Amino acid sequence: MAQDSRRVVIIGSGHNGLVAALYLAQAGFTPVVLEAREVLGGVAATEEIHPGFRCPTVMHAVDPVLPEIAKDLQLEKHGLQSVSADPRIIALHPDGRSLRIHSDPERTAAGLKAFSERDAAKYLEFHSCFARLGAALQPMLSTTPPDIDHLKLRDYANLAGFGLKFRSLARKDAYRLLRWAPMPVADLVAEWFENELLRATVAAPGIFGAFAGPWSAGTSVGLLMQAASSSVGALPYDPGALTQAFAKAATGAGAQIRTNAKTVHIRVKNGEVAGVVLENGEEVSATSVIADVDPRRTFLELVEATELEPGFLRKVQSYRGVGTVAKVNLALSGLPAFSSLKNGSDKLTGRLHVGPDIDYIERAFDAAKYGGFSAEPYMDIRIPSIADPSLAPNGCHVMSVHVQYAPYRLNNSDWKTQREPLGDAVLRALAPYIPNLTSLVVHRQILTPLDLEQTYGLTGGHIFQGERALDQLFAFRPFLGWAQYRTPIKGLYLCGAGTHPGGAGTGASGANASRVIIHDLKSGH
Repeated sequence: MAQDSRRVVIIGSGHNGLVAALYLAQAGFTPVVLEAREVLGGVAATEEIHPGFRCPTVMHAVDPVLPEIAKDLQLEKHGLQSVSADPRIIALHPDGRSLRIHSDPERTAAGLKAFSERDAAKYLEFHSCFARLGAALQPMLSTTPPDIDHLKLRDYANLAGFGLKFRSLARKDAYRLLRWAPMPVADLVAEWFENELLRATVAAPGIFGAFAGPWSAGTSVGLLMQAASSSVGALPYDPGALTQAFAKAATGAGAQIRTNAKTVHIRVKNGEVAGVVLENGEEVSATSVIADVDPRRTFLELVEATELEPGFLRKVQSYRGVGTVAKVNLALSGLPAFSSLKNGSDKLTGRLHVGPDIDYIERAFDAAKYGGFSAEPYMDIRIPSIADPSLAPNGCHVMSVHVQYAPYRLNNSDWKTQREPLGDAVLRALAPYIPNLTSLVVHRQILTPLDLEQTYGLTGGHIFQGERALDQLFAFRPFLGWAQYRTPIKGLYLCGAGTHPGGAGTGASGANASRVIIHDLKSGH
């Protein structure tokens, strides 16, 4: 079959793959998105977990979409509506109290007075400080990282821009940014707050999805990355609805999307990509292949080792991405009754935090370090059927529970035998907060890190396609010298969360990668 000189194959239909498809189609190319499963969206998909019950199966919340991407994709035109969530977070305590984080910092501070007058005053300063730092960091999200060893004029210009943003910070904020990034997030929040529940709630983004605890060095960078993505001011969206809107925008621009099309091999000829081979034996030729799958799966499973230089292979093998997250999705016969929300006045459209103090979260991580899942895990919870009643039958609900920590590898056991015990442990851990939960459970779906690997293609079960640590960010993501979305194989690119800036839902990795790919294709690079 003659090869279409403008055909580009994208492996995976996650948000980054779909965003890349849109931009490539707009540039006049013919992107073909190949999705292994029946459902689009990768980890940001909403699926049926029980007859009549649909739930975000892996990620139940995504970072704000960058404004330029939202504008280019015309998301509202494709039926996407933002999710109204206030309070954004309700942090539960086993003693019956609860703490609320609102979009309005003044309202949050007013509620914090019941916990600590000092913390109420400090929260406004904290919020203002992180807004300034986030604004300074935000331009990095949509920038192609430099190749440190081969800087080009564009790289110098970008670095100069970052330098100006940094210099625009007050000296105190600049010092904070440099000092905080390598710190344990537990130390950072302790500098601001005295209440343990508030400390744990604010610190949680630093360890979300990570093989790290709040006392692990470098976990503050997660908080800073959240500040950068939050500074764009975009509204929150349901993950499944977001990827469906991405897909409509991409196909509307001319992209093709195929489901049940699992890629098992990337064909390489004379050091250049030639196409892909599907599980059914079909070969799809292409001038370029873009992998919206993690770096290790791309190079250790889809590409022949003989096509890669040994030094590069060592970098791939050293890339850290051991998952510690499980998901428990519940189909419920009614609305859960929270012991700390007796008056029912709260709108439960936001997220619920279970992790009453820093040491509680650290102890949960201790279990994972030694090869076991935590009986008292840190949990991030949503009840998406409150905002969208169509997800469950009338009067019923679905609950999505992000469970941390549950390691990919278990000592002296395996996930085949420990799946149900994990589900039991989660229900027991939730019992002090939701006494009637067990009686409401119609069905439970338990996704272990092994399931995330086998079903969703996440090597090691890592939801971000690799640790978001200082040595695996920006010019080091995924590997030093290969952070610009290109690979050693000409015509093969990466665009997933394993590339800069990573994260969930912004689409920035896909947009950044598409700029590089379009430039290469048009210039014959």
